[in-house]
Amino acid sequence: MDIVNILRSLTVAAIPILFAITFHEVAHGWVADKLGDPTARSMGRLSFNPLAHVDPVNTVVLPIVLFVVSNGMFIFGSAKPVPVDYRNLTNPRRDSALVSAAGPVMNIILAIVSLFVLLILYKVLPHFIEGSDLLSSKIIPPVLQMLQYGVSFNIFIAAFNLIPIPPLDGGRIALSLLPPRQAYMFSRLEPYGIYIVLILWMTGLARIIIYPIQMFIKFLISLFIIPFGGF
Repeated sequence: MDIVNILRSLTVAAIPILFAITFHEVAHGWVADKLGDPTARSMGRLSFNPLAHVDPVNTVVLPIVLFVVSNGMFIFGSAKPVPVDYRNLTNPRRDSALVSAAGPVMNIILAIVSLFVLLILYKVLPHFIEGSDLLSSKIIPPVLQMLQYGVSFNIFIAAFNLIPIPPLDGGRIALSLLPPRQAYMFSRLEPYGIYIVLILWMTGLARIIIYPIQMFIKFLISLFIIPFGGF
């Protein structure tokens, strides 16, 4: 893939990625707000404006570098984490699990919505896809690519965040489910969590952990899609 095609693909991928990370963070903040913590709302982080959640390195530089280095085969990024003061939650142990789960759940919902739109385009409007006019040749293909990126990236980011290592969402959910003593011991991993994840990723072990989570998410999504005709 040459640089022109890489940049074209990056432009197409940018929109679903921004949607995925923005809705992910807003979901965390919205659930926290409903459960008693107004921190995200007071800091303007319940906005669906991507600029409120953009981190210069993790949202802009990192995805571009990964996409270019992988020759357009891989892209990943993250937004600024939504601030949550767990002391304000009505039931901190239970509610922290709900707040943490909200992000991945939102990504699964976005993947389902993207699949539904793809289903409509492929099965209800096939002449737009197969035609030779301007709409079918210049507009529909990028839209299909965006939706495909939306499905794959939302499934990936949901699975990645469910890795049970703090400070990832899966780690925080595990902390909420463990008995207090074990939760305290497990929480001491949090300062080193990102390094643990990096090591797992560099050794390929992260993919082994993520794969069954992705398969389970795809199974859940299929339960919604199959009754409507599937693919």
